[in-house]
Amino acid sequence: MSVKNTVNTWVALPLRNRLSRFAREDDGLVTILALFMIMMMVAVGGIQLDFMRHEMERSRLQAVSDRAVLAAADLDQMRDPKAVVADYFAKSGMTDFLSNVVVDDGLNYRTVTIDASKEMDTQFIGRFGFPTLNVPAHSQAEERVAKVEVSLVLDISGSMALNNRLSELKNAAGIFLDTVLKTENEDLISVSMIPYSEQVNAGPMILDRMRVNKKHDYSHCLEFADDEFNSAALNTSTTHDQMQHFQWNYDGRNNYRDDTICPRYSYERIAPFSQNSLTLKSQINQLVPRAGTSIFLGMKWAATMLDPSFRDINNALVNAGHVDGQFYNRPASYDDPETLKTVILMTDGANDNSYRIRSNYYDSESEYVHWNKYNLWWYLRNEVDYRYWSYFYYHKYNKSLGNTLLSNICDAAKAKRIVIWTIGFEVHDDDVPAMQNCASSPSHFFRVEGVELSEAFRAIARQINQLRLTQ
Repeated sequence: MSVKNTVNTWVALPLRNRLSRFAREDDGLVTILALFMIMMMVAVGGIQLDFMRHEMERSRLQAVSDRAVLAAADLDQMRDPKAVVADYFAKSGMTDFLSNVVVDDGLNYRTVTIDASKEMDTQFIGRFGFPTLNVPAHSQAEERVAKVEVSLVLDISGSMALNNRLSELKNAAGIFLDTVLKTENEDLISVSMIPYSEQVNAGPMILDRMRVNKKHDYSHCLEFADDEFNSAALNTSTTHDQMQHFQWNYDGRNNYRDDTICPRYSYERIAPFSQNSLTLKSQINQLVPRAGTSIFLGMKWAATMLDPSFRDINNALVNAGHVDGQFYNRPASYDDPETLKTVILMTDGANDNSYRIRSNYYDSESEYVHWNKYNLWWYLRNEVDYRYWSYFYYHKYNKSLGNTLLSNICDAAKAKRIVIWTIGFEVHDDDVPAMQNCASSPSHFFRVEGVELSEAFRAIARQINQLRLTQ
């Protein structure tokens, strides 16, 4: 059939048949669908690109805002907080985006709030009626020095005479006190300083306000039952025995009596609830190395003086004028949201052996006087047949028991949410676990040597006045 005939036939077909055939024709439909899908993908990709650019700009603006607000809220910041914020935005090239800065200053806190925003031109979604997108940033930072109760526990055992350790400790403790007890923290932070060696001298101010089986006035240490280390609280329902006063150290060649198991001098006593940095540093500077090491006893007193069970004793000290009146009713309750309780426990060694005189040789006034006059080993070597020496004394603590008691009291304190910082100062590897496990977390333990001790105390002081991003 010729082309002419074909055309004639098509033309001759009724119009209805021609339309019907056209409707049934499907050539090219897939191409149209593919073009439509490609256009949709390009559109969606473009929208995503605009939102990605928006998030990138928001992150940049938020980062500058966060950095600025942290610097401005620092209580140590001497510049005007608003000027600090403006400077951060200017150096980031974002001055025009800073819309609002609010500063709230108080006696013990500073809160800085920043609002910033910018308009970002869009490349794709402008076609849908959104030519720009708002990029917002909001930051708020606060440094607040809430009420803080600190137990500062310092090792003054005999080994602190080595390697200039005690001098390093005095310097480090001074830095800590100057960092924490600032003018702006007045009446908010109390520090109980607890020197310890083989025992802890609580001092007559505290012992006179406790139920104590008092035996003498030569020194002022208490004996705690082992089960009392399972609790941070002071057992006020029991009468504690006063620690015997006698000299154990030295080989007995001389009648030395200035290094008794219980520290005997006034500068070795606990300093309760103080905010006087000068007085505390003066006492610390008088400390000398002495006797053995009972870390667990230092920690027991530290926890007890943060426990509400000690409140009546402290209130009595306030009423007697021994403690600032602003610290009345401390220690605060554990659920007080305004109060942080923390222990800084420092040692250069490990729990050591400790001995006591058998009770039948320490149960009368004359015997109390006798052992104040004579070094135990001098007396035994000069007055007692060596076969009977062991009848006079017994082994009360060793390293294993000391570590157990330390672990118990640390766990009891942490259960009450007391924050424990521990410092191992030039300690042996074997003695690290005891202090590490006592700390509130691995990051709360410092193992240091020499001048690093000052850096550890400084770092802890800064954490106590911690700066936190609240929003």
